[in-house]
Amino acid sequence: MTDGVIDNQALNSPAIAGGSVRDYVALLKPRVMSLVVFTGFAGLVVAPGHIHPLLAAVAVLCIAIASGAAGAINMWYDRDIDALMDRTINRPIPQGRVPAEEALAFGIILTIASVALMGLALNWVAAGLLALASAFYIFIYTMWLKRSTPQNIVIGGAAGAFPPMIGWAAVTGDVSLASIVLFALIFFWTPPHFWALAIFRKLDYQHAGVPMLPVVAGEAETKKQMLIYTLILLPLATTPYFLGVGGLAYLAGSIVLGLLFVASAIQVLRSQDHKPAKRMFAFSILYLFLLFAILIGEHLVAGGVA
Repeated sequence: MTDGVIDNQALNSPAIAGGSVRDYVALLKPRVMSLVVFTGFAGLVVAPGHIHPLLAAVAVLCIAIASGAAGAINMWYDRDIDALMDRTINRPIPQGRVPAEEALAFGIILTIASVALMGLALNWVAAGLLALASAFYIFIYTMWLKRSTPQNIVIGGAAGAFPPMIGWAAVTGDVSLASIVLFALIFFWTPPHFWALAIFRKLDYQHAGVPMLPVVAGEAETKKQMLIYTLILLPLATTPYFLGVGGLAYLAGSIVLGLLFVASAIQVLRSQDHKPAKRMFAFSILYLFLLFAILIGEHLVAGGVA
């Protein structure tokens, strides 16, 4: 490796056969998976109707496995650019700890198994949404949008917005306006969340040739777009209350968190360094977590009282 660039011989050198358990867990992107699983669980909890706890656990497991499997296939496809970025250079495939073809097979097998299990144990509407989310992330985002347009994360972010819809469908067997709103929350949250990361990782994306918005349009335009999305989220996040999915605690929490998210975007817009972007990236994760945590808490308390 010279000046952060790995030559073709190093990238294509044989990997250690099999890799370790830790390497295969890393292929599943557990940090990303945890938020996906949490929002999917929220969809299960807030959906009307009843689901057996064992089946609920199976549904959450299927969402987790499918999410991790898509992450493994993403790492297989992106192994060339992962080897060029400081943020991803230590992943198992660029480091030669897992052979690329094994990572691909691992991801495909887990994807098929998770979708089949969801369909057989729960229902085929949930399984179809799970398959759609995986296909969208792999084919639309990873293989097409990521390297071709600065709007990659705007459109491709839809893949990460499916889990609450999947959880909802696992209980009800259908898709409703309320589950679409939960989808929309994550869809509009994704651009400011990811662009905050892209601002302080701009050189990484530029080096790898990935047309993230800060690279193509500049940081100033990216910061304006981030503020616009947080302003859209501010009223949108209150919608579950008016649909009867969230209560007063959720309404108050969504307003407070939304105002803080907007304030973070304003700080980023006015800043001349990357510290506010780093703080906004961290807060964006907390924002989404707390929104869905309040929804879950309200429904669990209501269920306990009932």
